[in-house]
Amino acid sequence: MSAHKEPSNIGRVLSFLREWDRGGSTVRCRMVNSFLGKNTGKSLYELELEFADVASLFLARLTTWMRLTYMQGTFLGLQLKAIGIFLSASCHDQYLMEFLDDGGVLTLLVILSQSETNEDDKAEALHLLLTISNAGRKYKEFICEKHGVKIVAECMTMSNTNHTQETGRALMESLSYGNPTYQDQVYKSLIDLMSCTSPKAQQLVLQALRAVQLKQKTAHHSIVKPLLNMLRSPHIEVQTAAINLILDLRHYNVRGLLLSGLVTLLRPIRTEEEQQPKTQETERIEITGSLPEFLQQAAAAKTIRLVAEKDKELSEELLHLGVIQQLLHAMGNRKHTDSQIQASLALKHLVHLFPEIQKHIEGVMGSTLFAAFISKADTLYMNMDERQAESLL
Repeated sequence: MSAHKEPSNIGRVLSFLREWDRGGSTVRCRMVNSFLGKNTGKSLYELELEFADVASLFLARLTTWMRLTYMQGTFLGLQLKAIGIFLSASCHDQYLMEFLDDGGVLTLLVILSQSETNEDDKAEALHLLLTISNAGRKYKEFICEKHGVKIVAECMTMSNTNHTQETGRALMESLSYGNPTYQDQVYKSLIDLMSCTSPKAQQLVLQALRAVQLKQKTAHHSIVKPLLNMLRSPHIEVQTAAINLILDLRHYNVRGLLLSGLVTLLRPIRTEEEQQPKTQETERIEITGSLPEFLQQAAAAKTIRLVAEKDKELSEELLHLGVIQQLLHAMGNRKHTDSQIQASLALKHLVHLFPEIQKHIEGVMGSTLFAAFISKADTLYMNMDERQAESLL
């Protein structure tokens, strides 16, 4: 008889389980804390050695206790950590199947959907789901079948902590890999998530979309509008993530929509009131727009430059879309310095790529301003007076 099957060891385990069954919450908390201290990081073999080949009996008790008391929330964090020892154990397929059969995944999803659940417990529940998802396709499909994608997405948008949001993003990415049945569902759910209001969640969603998009043969056209809207963000991390995704999408079927959209953003659309004919008293040319529109304008100009630097063929497409006139318009936006800087840098790169457009641009700017533009495009706005700015609009 092997050491872990000796009567004394079996007796110890049975005594442990009897104490659990007879004990109240205080006793069980003490027992779980002791279990965590002794067994964190153990493999399936080591856990079975510790529990005389009946570790599954303790996992079942933990799962049931969590299912019956998670609404109280008092012991949830402890329960999740203890269950995590089983689910993260190497060669853990046995424990995973038992946890699924006992309704563990459904309970985790309900925990995530409860507004009363605190952020730490939500992060721990997401971590367990991530462990389960990483175990293989059948587990990913099981989570998705139980509306897991929708629940995780809602959890990310409602969360106010980075750890919960980051774990949610990792889970969404995991659910998309090696899961062809539900890959499109995850992809479209991430596209919908771009409309959330949390800057951190927006950044993480964009990063997840970028990773998931690489696995897609085509891009869904619904990605274009919300992605361009991300360029309005005052948060540089969100803008950078959006620009990186746009640069990736230049290889996909939506590149034409993105390029035309970027060019359009260089000239904020006026409202009906702003489009009224000017009287003699208001004949001075003025640029219109709000701060979010100007942030979007500057980010669009920056993205156009980065696209042009990476792909001359796309630069030619931009020329056909009238990007030169729109960049000149953005350069004349004295209400937003960064728009002027980014548009100047983009236009200078295009002049370098296509010398034949130089004469036209010099004709619009005038020789003095054009000389300053060629010399130092990023500081041109400092040398531009009101009359010169108006000539570009």
